Amino acid sequence: MEKGNLSIHSENILPIIKKWLYSDMDIFVRELVSNACDAITKQKRLVEMGESTDTSETAPYAIHVLVDKENKQIKIEDNGLGMTGEEIKEFITQIAFSGASAFLEQYKDKTDAENEIIGHFGLGFYSSFMVADTVQIDSLSYREGAAAAQWVCDGGIEFTLQEGHRETRGTTITLFVNEDGEEFLDVWKMRAILTKYCNFVPVPIFIDEIKTPEAGDVIDAAPAEDGDAAEDKVPEPPKPINDTDPLWLKKPSDCTDEEYKAFYHKVFTDFNEPLFWIHLNMDYPFRLKGILYFPKLKHDLEYIEGQVKLFNNQVFVADNIKEVIPEYLLLLKGVMDCPDLPLNVSRSFLQNDATVKKMSSYISRKVADKLNSNFKNDREVFDGYWDDIAPFIKYGCIKEKELYEKIKTSVLYKTIYGNYKTLDEFTTENAEKTEKTVFYVTNEQLQSQYIQMFKEQQLDAVILTTNLDAPFISYLETYEPEIKFNRIDADITDALKETTPDEVSESDAKQQEDIQSLFRKVMNNEKLDVKIEPLKSEAVSSVLLLSEQSRRMQEMSKMFGGGANMPPGMFEEELSLVLNKNNSLVQSLLNVYESKEQDMQVELVARQLYDLAQLSHKPFTPEQMTEFIQRSNKILEMAITHS
Repeated sequence: MEKGNLSIHSENILPIIKKWLYSDMDIFVRELVSNACDAITKQKRLVEMGESTDTSETAPYAIHVLVDKENKQIKIEDNGLGMTGEEIKEFITQIAFSGASAFLEQYKDKTDAENEIIGHFGLGFYSSFMVADTVQIDSLSYREGAAAAQWVCDGGIEFTLQEGHRETRGTTITLFVNEDGEEFLDVWKMRAILTKYCNFVPVPIFIDEIKTPEAGDVIDAAPAEDGDAAEDKVPEPPKPINDTDPLWLKKPSDCTDEEYKAFYHKVFTDFNEPLFWIHLNMDYPFRLKGILYFPKLKHDLEYIEGQVKLFNNQVFVADNIKEVIPEYLLLLKGVMDCPDLPLNVSRSFLQNDATVKKMSSYISRKVADKLNSNFKNDREVFDGYWDDIAPFIKYGCIKEKELYEKIKTSVLYKTIYGNYKTLDEFTTENAEKTEKTVFYVTNEQLQSQYIQMFKEQQLDAVILTTNLDAPFISYLETYEPEIKFNRIDADITDALKETTPDEVSESDAKQQEDIQSLFRKVMNNEKLDVKIEPLKSEAVSSVLLLSEQSRRMQEMSKMFGGGANMPPGMFEEELSLVLNKNNSLVQSLLNVYESKEQDMQVELVARQLYDLAQLSHKPFTPEQMTEFIQRSNKILEMAITHS
């Protein structure tokens, strides 16, 4: 038996790093700037702990990115703690060894969560070989008496390490850019990459373009005119390209509405005002800070895709990590900073990480708390943006019962009068007329006749027009069994009808039987149910009803592919036609029919009455519309002829 150790060599691993470790080549900028930030953060901690006396009073902490297109070089400089030659060998040549881990272990009794080290020396550093054939490190440690060191590697298994020439504390990484990386020698592209990944890094970042003077360039050395010396102005110091103190790190109580809105406009280049926002600030059981915004949608048909930027200690990690955000909140825009997630997250990691699942639940709770707070404290504003967020909240309630339980008293329903009610408010106000039945509208234009009838009798109904509303009301009925939802054309409530004797007279029964026979013949439908009712609204001639149960069964059939595997006729429409006895047209039809005169005209009007009812029930097919128009023309012609 033979035992040994696996041997991994750089000639094997570097090609893998170049091709497979990172999906985007520009990631090397993030990794190297993160390392520079790490080095400065360590130096600050050493000063605080008394381990280093160099406070950089003459040179404030900063990271400089230098782009030299002519010489095909990119430099990342920092004035952090620097490295000795031995530390370079330990942290750089041993691939995947974490410098931050060693640092934290050494000073574990003096560090805390608020001073987390980014720490990604190792594989992160080697991402530089995706764009460079040769990489050079020049470093000078903070340690007293330390000598400068220089390390050079051409991407193979060999490197050189010798005494360097750096005179100030810190590190410079020089990339000798290869053909694959030449696009990164454009200073504007480099600025865009830094803005993408490092816009909120806690150390100021400056970018400079190194230009070699061309032959013949003349340097302006003209003497100053009289008086100029007295008016010499000190040039303004350059400004860093990043924001070292982002809004999400502040306490919510220290942030103004104007700051929240300005941050939203800056980060997402969305000039619409956000509806509202939620400031996240959690330390246990995981660390999470951030701001989530509910955006204003431009129109109902807008394709909705949010943008939540994930950070690790202010370093950008990724956009739209869907595993972190609850599914129903994918419209959100915002930023989240979670040091407990690794800088290089993968989908498989996120899907299986317990912290991610806890984060998602925490965000859902915070959304529920915010909505309940807005509902109680500013109802008018809450009503104003409810239509924008309603589809997502309803979907969330269906997906997460816990969310529904938390927010159900704040869920609103728009009524036919244009105001907004909770389910409890609606049922309480309409209890005398409709008890626990909630009538609803799915198409305000199509069902306008029914809406008008409701309004004339001071009845109310809610407006549910989205595809999500059908499963939502079924969901509600499951958890609120005393409540029943009926579409406004599913039944004629007693409140819309005049009071009639309990017993139907023999003549009325005969009339109803005869009229039903007429309409069944005209419509060629032996199952059609026809009723004659005295409705309070005389303007309505006829209405078509489909029971709520039948409609839902039909919708279910369509949802599952039109019922291809179901018996024919299983979900046929069980329609009821209601003729208004108080309507003059209906009364005329009844009189003419009883006299047995003008049978052709009777059938024509009967068909027209049915179609008038169907107009408010569902849209016509093209053939039905053509027939309806032709029949209408014929009826008008008859009316003029007999006038």
